[in-house]
Order: sequence, then C-alpha cells, then structure tokens
Amino acid sequence: MNSILKDVLLRNKSILNQTTVRCFRTKGFTPGNKPGEARTIQEILRRQRLKDETLYYKIDIGLPYSKKISSEEQETRNQYIKSLKSNRELANLARKNEIQISFDEVTDEWVKTEGPSHLKKIADHYGIFEHLYGDAFFYPVAQLEIAYELDNGEYAPVCYGNQIKPNEAKKAPVVKIEPKADTYHTLVLCNLDGHLNADGKEYVHWFVGNIPNGDISKGDTIYEYLQPFPVYGSGYHRLVFVLYEQTQKLDYSSLPSKDIPSHKHDSRTFFTYDFYKDRQDIITPTGLRFFQSDWDTSVTEVFHKIFNIAEPRYEFEFPKPKINPQKWFPKKEPFNVYLDRYRDPKDVSKQVLLKKLKTHHPFIAPEPPLKYPHAHSMHDCKDKPTWLQTEIKKERLGWGKQVNDNLDILYPEKM
Repeated sequence: MNSILKDVLLRNKSILNQTTVRCFRTKGFTPGNKPGEARTIQEILRRQRLKDETLYYKIDIGLPYSKKISSEEQETRNQYIKSLKSNRELANLARKNEIQISFDEVTDEWVKTEGPSHLKKIADHYGIFEHLYGDAFFYPVAQLEIAYELDNGEYAPVCYGNQIKPNEAKKAPVVKIEPKADTYHTLVLCNLDGHLNADGKEYVHWFVGNIPNGDISKGDTIYEYLQPFPVYGSGYHRLVFVLYEQTQKLDYSSLPSKDIPSHKHDSRTFFTYDFYKDRQDIITPTGLRFFQSDWDTSVTEVFHKIFNIAEPRYEFEFPKPKINPQKWFPKKEPFNVYLDRYRDPKDVSKQVLLKKLKTHHPFIAPEPPLKYPHAHSMHDCKDKPTWLQTEIKKERLGWGKQVNDNLDILYPEKM
C-alpha cells in the first residue's frame, strides 16, 4: 500500500512540474479550459501564435509548378551522373581546373528545376507581387529573355532587379518568348513607383497583346513603347515585365490607348490588379523580368519634348545648422576648429585648395600617401603647438578639410 501511494504522489508531482513549465513557456496562457468546455477558434489561434488567415493568406494565380521530377527523369539523371564520374578524361580536367561547363545547359536545367522558386523569392523581396496583385503571386515558369540594345552594339539584359539607366532604355527591348503552338501571349511593362498624381497606380510603358507563338512582332501594340522617366530625387523605380498566357485571342479596344495623345502622361495610368481581375479567367501570368532605374539627363527630354511640361524635381532642403553664439575664450576647444565654425565656407574651401595646389605640379605626379601613417613619428613636430600637430595627423590620415587629387573642393551648398 505504501509503494502504490508513493507512485501516485510521484506521478502527480511530475504532472504538476509539466503544467508549471508549460504555463511558463506560454507566458501566462493557461494549459486549457475545464474538461467538457471546448476552446474557440480565436483561443486556438491565440495559443498557437498564428496570424489571421483572412489577412495573410496568399493564393497562387500562375501555372502549376513543382520541383519534383518523375522517376524516369530521375533515373536518366542518375545514369548521366554515373557516366560523368566514370569518365577519366573529365576527372583529369577537373583536377587541373580546365574543365569547360556550358552555361546555357546549366541555365536550362536551373529554369526547369529550382529557377521559378528562386525567382519567386526575389520578387517577394522587392515587393513585386504585393504591389501588382495584392495577396496573390505566381511562379515564373515561362522562359522569357529581354535585353536592351546599347549604342555600342552590346546588350543590357533585364534580369531580376539589375540597374538600367533611362538613357540605355530609350528604344524598345529585344524580347524572346518561348514559343507555344496555338497559344497567345500578352506582355506588359509598367512602372510601380513612378506615378505623379495617384498613390498605388502605375504607368504602363509598353503593352503588346495577342502575341502568336512567341513572335512579338506579330502582336497587337496597345501602348507604344515609352522609355522610363523616373523623376529627379525620387530614387530607384521598379519597372516590371509581366508575360501573360491567354486561352484565346482578346479584344483590348476598351483600354484607353491610341485614342489618347501620347504627350499626356496621365493617359499612361494603369492598374495591374484591375486589369488581371477583369480577365483572370482568360489570362494567366507565367513570365517575369524587372529592373531598376533612376534619373539621368534623358528624363528631362521626355518631359520637355514628349509631355511638353516642366520637369518636376524632388529635393530635400537641409536646415541650416544651429550654431551657438561666439565666445571670447572658449574652454577645451581647439581654437582653429572653433574659428572655422564661424568662417565663411568659401574661405575655408579656398584655404584648403591653395594649400593643396602648393604640392601639385602640372607635369609631376603627386607623392603617394603614407602607407602606414601611424608608424611615422612626430618628433619633428614637437616644437609646434598641439593644434598644429593635430592638423598634421589629420592630413596624414585623410581626415577633416581635405581636397582629392582632382582638386574637387566642397562648396557651401554641399558642406
């Protein structure tokens, strides 16, 4: 009897300890309701620390995508890998770092396996899907290649967030779409960050619909191509290419495209969410490319010659620094630094420039800076005042008022 009672007491003690630990880990949440009382959905979600499904539920609106491959393809890959491992010639080249790998073959393999998943994560990182479709997303399974032809004959490819200047994107890019028999596509280029009048709206820069078998030259141009025009001071803009696959040929006559003059930038207002919502039973997003672009001089020509309006500019006016009234005898402050605070910035820049010109020669290169400034002693400067010794140390380290080798000085508005 004593042994049974001892077991019961030990068992109750362990249960009590588990309950105490559980209450401690949940930070105040009780283990549960009384027997016979069921918990509500709100209590269950609160206990599991879950977010509201109605707010954070994401839906896939693209074509089906799976990383898994069939057993036959896996067997074929295994045989191919075995044949490579048994090849002694390739093994010798690999040891010597002389083996050549086809970039195109690697890219094709990546696109068919892990590529769409990686691209989806990149697009989520840049907020592409959130600003295009809200709570929806898709996997870019279609092979889409886009590149801008430059003046020197080279091409600037559009990848996933790379930077392309407006001057490099003046002309419509070269587009290569994976052809599909008896299939139409629609390609839309829009700017997610460039609208001047409405928040959440976009500017459409290019719209080509009903592209047969991947040949974009035979498609219906709804909006003519317009180069990016990110406004000065507004930072980088995201310009996104989205490729839609159609189940049938569409009539885009309802879009206000060619009927409105191109010199009105408001005619380029576009909203991808509404565009897809009205045609979601017919079109499916399958391809994605996007780049970033910021202001250059070609944007001024767009506003003056195409839109016929003054170019807007966004600039931040920094307030003037607050300087305390000047004192006759400031304590614990180097007098040269203290006086420079109340001098005209032009005089300070002139003084630094003249000092730099004394060591410059039009035909002799300047002396290289000290490789190890702290290793040089200051014995030659012992007779000089402490403030001058500090200035010499700063010059050696490149601190304080300096002028670069191109003799660029700091003007007052840049100080």
